[in-house]
Amino acid sequence: MSDKKEVLICGEVKGEKIITITKELMTTGRKLCIDLDQPLSLLLIGQNIQEAANEAILLGADKVYTAEGASWVESLPEHYVSIIADICNQTGPSIILFSQTDMGRDIAPRLAARLGSGVCLDCIELAIDPDTKSLLQTKPVYGGNAMAVWASTNNKPQVITMRPRTAAQAEPDTSRKGEIVPVALDVNNSMIKGKLLETLQEDVKGIRLEEAKVIVTGGGGIGGKEGFQLIKELAQILGGAVGISRVPCDEGWMPAGHEIGQTGHMVSPDLYIAVGISGAPQHLAGCSGSKCIIAINKDSEAHIFKEADFGIVGDYREVLPVLIEKCRNLLA
Repeated sequence: MSDKKEVLICGEVKGEKIITITKELMTTGRKLCIDLDQPLSLLLIGQNIQEAANEAILLGADKVYTAEGASWVESLPEHYVSIIADICNQTGPSIILFSQTDMGRDIAPRLAARLGSGVCLDCIELAIDPDTKSLLQTKPVYGGNAMAVWASTNNKPQVITMRPRTAAQAEPDTSRKGEIVPVALDVNNSMIKGKLLETLQEDVKGIRLEEAKVIVTGGGGIGGKEGFQLIKELAQILGGAVGISRVPCDEGWMPAGHEIGQTGHMVSPDLYIAVGISGAPQHLAGCSGSKCIIAINKDSEAHIFKEADFGIVGDYREVLPVLIEKCRNLLA
């Protein structure tokens, strides 16, 4: 094991490029490294990842571990838990960072169990206590109605997943130098308990919810599929994405991939417009990181107004056409 601890990011690539959420993690990781006086490392797994590894150095990584093979999506989590655990046993990282993506939620708890470490999911802020050097982890609790801060005090690596859009993307610095370390994909097949039968790719059109700066979300108050035409139109004008609460998902008004909440996506846009949404804790848990929430609901007693920065009491069928026209004129 190396005497010099490090902060390790488990990154994700799409094609041959590092995805946006991993670039955000690198900003968070770099700040932690400065406070801890430790180097920043990144692990990339996939095919044709040399270009992404070079990009990672420019974005702030001091060392990049590359494992050429099947991507996260194409294999089973047990493969990657073994790979990451081996790297951790060799390098002894102080902190291991994942994004709060499907991959991060799947891998992080398994890895923590393998290492005998703590795990904290869906964090929105990380900091180092200047006196104790403990890692302070802030995350929403009670459906987003409160924030809790955990402190990691033992010497084992702490495993973290970070909610998307809680940090700015790391910017490339062409003067940076770093080390790229190839890692063998040696997996103990006796540890593999499952078999991948089929991979179904979600048909994502437009901006991904986790990466959207503006999200317009419709709830049960929309009343049916037809009402989402106004939701889509407003989102398009604002350059944003369309979200839904649980009711439209269950009723089949919109594809399940648009759902925001505890059983859907966790998002942190700059602007979140909630239309016809009551404000159930399960939904608010998915959007509590939004910088600004605007609620539109004809029920003045709806809980969503207690969480919103701005509210409009009225029927969305009357409010949205006016709002769409105003936005169109302002942005023309």
